[in-house]
Amino acid sequence: MQIQLRFFAALREKLGVSEESIDVPAEVKTIDDLKAYLCKRDALWSEVFTGNRIIRCALNQEMVDSSTPLMEDAEVAFFPPVTGG
Repeated sequence: MQIQLRFFAALREKLGVSEESIDVPAEVKTIDDLKAYLCKRDALWSEVFTGNRIIRCALNQEMVDSSTPLMEDAEVAFFPPVTGG
């Protein structure tokens, strides 16, 4: 399945990438599965997507939770929680 990834704010800075298009294997069915798949890239990706770190996610520009199913040609955006003041 082909998907478009986008990374924002501190995630973009830490990973050094703002967007990329990837093919994921058939077993990657949800946002949680995608996070686990990305963790396998290397220690940096694992550090970003595991632990107590809160990461928000949008699927096709709509906020979703991590159990949301993926679909072909989806845009998945990851970003840290937004704060303001």
